[in-house]
Amino acid sequence: MRELAGNLPSQVPFDSADIVLYYCFTQEQKVGISTPGIGSGLNVNDIVSKLMAVESQPLTNFDKKSASYLSQVSAFGNLSGALGTFQSSLSSLTSLSSFQTRVATPGDSSIFTATATGDALPGSYRVNISQVAQAQTLASGGYKSTTAAIGLGGKTTINFSLGSVSGGTFGMTGTQLGASLNTSGLTPGSLVINGTAIATDGSTRSARLLADAINSKSTTTGVSAKAAATATSATLFGNGGSSTFGEVDTMGGGTYSLSVAGVEIAVQPAGVDAGSGVSAASLDAALTGDTAISRALADANITVTGTAAGGDLQFKNSDGNNIAITETVTGTVTGGIGNSGTANIGSNTTAIGSISLISADGSPITVSGTNPAGAGLTAGTGGAYLDASFTADGSRTSGNIVIDSSNNTMAGIVAAINKGNFGVTASIVSDGSSGTGATPNHLLLTSTATGATSTMKITLSGSGGNPPDPALVALLGYDPGGVQNLSQTAAAADTKATVNGIAVTSPSTGISGAIPGVTISALKTGSTTLNVATDSSSLTSAVNGFVKAYNELNNQISTLGGYNAETKSGGPLLGDSTLRNVQSSLRRQLSSSITGLQGTSLTNLSQIGISFQKDGTLQLDTSKLTKAINNNFNDIPGLFAAVGRGTDPDIKFVSSTAKTQAGDYNIEISQLATKGTLAGNVVLPAETTIAADTTWTVTLNDTKPANLSNTATVSLPAGTYNPSQLSTMLQSAINGVSAFSTAGATVSATIGDDGKLSLTSTRYGSKSNIHVSSATGTAVSAVFGTASSVDGVDVAGTIGGYTATGDGQTLTGAPGAPIDGLKLTVTGDDIGSRGSFGFSQGYAYQLNTLAAGFPGSSGTIASRTTGLNKTVADLAKQREAFATRLVDVEARYRKQYSALDTAIASMNTTQQFLTQQLAALSANS
Repeated sequence: MRELAGNLPSQVPFDSADIVLYYCFTQEQKVGISTPGIGSGLNVNDIVSKLMAVESQPLTNFDKKSASYLSQVSAFGNLSGALGTFQSSLSSLTSLSSFQTRVATPGDSSIFTATATGDALPGSYRVNISQVAQAQTLASGGYKSTTAAIGLGGKTTINFSLGSVSGGTFGMTGTQLGASLNTSGLTPGSLVINGTAIATDGSTRSARLLADAINSKSTTTGVSAKAAATATSATLFGNGGSSTFGEVDTMGGGTYSLSVAGVEIAVQPAGVDAGSGVSAASLDAALTGDTAISRALADANITVTGTAAGGDLQFKNSDGNNIAITETVTGTVTGGIGNSGTANIGSNTTAIGSISLISADGSPITVSGTNPAGAGLTAGTGGAYLDASFTADGSRTSGNIVIDSSNNTMAGIVAAINKGNFGVTASIVSDGSSGTGATPNHLLLTSTATGATSTMKITLSGSGGNPPDPALVALLGYDPGGVQNLSQTAAAADTKATVNGIAVTSPSTGISGAIPGVTISALKTGSTTLNVATDSSSLTSAVNGFVKAYNELNNQISTLGGYNAETKSGGPLLGDSTLRNVQSSLRRQLSSSITGLQGTSLTNLSQIGISFQKDGTLQLDTSKLTKAINNNFNDIPGLFAAVGRGTDPDIKFVSSTAKTQAGDYNIEISQLATKGTLAGNVVLPAETTIAADTTWTVTLNDTKPANLSNTATVSLPAGTYNPSQLSTMLQSAINGVSAFSTAGATVSATIGDDGKLSLTSTRYGSKSNIHVSSATGTAVSAVFGTASSVDGVDVAGTIGGYTATGDGQTLTGAPGAPIDGLKLTVTGDDIGSRGSFGFSQGYAYQLNTLAAGFPGSSGTIASRTTGLNKTVADLAKQREAFATRLVDVEARYRKQYSALDTAIASMNTTQQFLTQQLAALSANS
């Protein structure tokens, strides 16, 4: 008490009770609660935690709602994926090509393969492939280096043109057979052709017999032989226009006879004076006109040219048999062949022919054996065109390269040719030879296209009046009708075949048109069958694919929006209006009839056996489908794909868009598409000379504004051309320009009935044009006069009375109209009404378009998903705001219960103090 009293203010009088109360008050103020519950026994954290658990319950509701909406977003994502899969399944069924269900089956697919379109008619055919198309290949002789200069570097223009070879043969011409052949023949093994020994022996004594022996092996060798006509020596009976046949004199008691190929043409008995018997004049008399001797010679296949009196008498045998000229003398005789009065003891001269070898496919011929010279041949590999002519093909490209000191190497020539891009490729091939003097490098030229018209002709010309570099001519000069400095290793060839006995040819390995709707691809020679049939299995598979694709989508929709009675749970989109809208739209589309089809009785799926089941799936009745295939095969594609058919066969369907509406539309054409043309106004002379270094500037199919890539400088090969040759050369030269060919721009050149030349772009429309101006050399006016170019125009007209836009021969429906996006090609010659055109969208096409719209940016699924995501975002904001308020609530609870805790603790302390003090007072009293 004294301690307490000592702390009281001295000026205030307190009794004992006041001191106790003051103590309690000060202690209450001093005691602080550092940990809730300590001193009071209250578990403040637990109480606040439980209170907050109750306050936070709305957060769980927010989360549940968000999860529900996100589940729907995910479900719509699955639906979009299912629709995408559905679209992928339908994409192959939206075009007619998926329903071109004819199948072409060869009996032996190693000979050829074949494909068929829906236009093909079922049937069986016999196809014999006798030759497969190939490109020409030329090879040079060997060179030591690919980088060493060839020639002196003078500017040389090399022109490559492509065309065909006519007349003549490809092979080699032999020299006269060895003299010993007439007496001893040709021993076995003397001649080998392409690795096959020719059967010769002692009886092979003439060109005819040798040719027969070679021809007996032609199936193996690919080489045939032709015996040249055998002819006696041109100087046998004279020289220089004078006869050397002396008058026969048998006054010495001898006899004389002269025979040709066993036919006695002159005879003189003994005792006949010179001039009274056989002489040059008497020989000519016996051989002229219809005499017994001339008839006998003709029977022996002997023809006679010249006269004995003129000194140029010759006997010829066209079949290549030997011709024996025999003078038979007995006793003393003077005169005769090459005898002018000296004794004639008789003579025997045999004329022996020669052979030529012909390669069946234009391939080089390899000659070997122990004595090829005896057959008039030289060992080695070779061959050339003989007595042939070359005709350029105007539809093939032609091109020029310039070789000078900057690129006159083998590598430089290869680079220049390949850069030209005019239908010929070049490469360097090494034969592997090595050592001193080896020349392993060969230039190889190959036409980029197959076919007989891919044969090359290579001409060289100099510049500025100078001739071309001789070394380059020796390397590259090649004319099938002239000098051939390159060796042909493979001939340009067409595919040749017969179809049911009808001969057909094709420049490529593919044969189209021989059987309508069928393309044959030749692989090798041979004969086999081809069966074309209706491929009902493919059509059935396509229809089954349609049913399967729909049912898979329907199952996915049922899973997302259905109710499972067993699990008593529904899909995430159960009752969702968007899902119901998608499902009902698909079913409504399938339940409607196809409109716009012309000439067909099939307008709905039930007609081919497709119907809805109770569970919403589709089912296919294969018996109905089979009946439809048998009776309406060509109409089935129209039920699925986008189809267009017109009454005018020259108006054809190209494509449509999702905005194109089905229907019948009248076609009115006010303008047909034309091509850009430069038509000459002068008649071409019999020959036109193009000067050296002639270049023209050609602009082809230029745009607005102009594009420099559409203009090029075209070099024209120097030479003299008739109108047809000039036309071909110009067309090839322009089409050979790399920039033009890359852009797909070409021209055609024609000579009209009036003899005037026209150049025409092969493109139709307002983007079709050709303009030509002179640059150097021969002027354009020398060929076209003062003619001006006329640009092409686009087709113009209406479809169903609605505006359509022309682009070349294509007419496209204008946006916003029912024909929006409908594309038609218009050909033919008529303007005005062109009949009607029916367009329909099959079920696969319609469903594909419908399915594409649902998940699109403005589709119902996208809109629904956007709305759900917005709702989720709003819930997230609400939850965040509520969570923020919970922080304040918790702080308030803590503050209140902390104060309560402090108060209780203080009262507990006061209670303990008072108890102690009262106990002490009680003890002191």
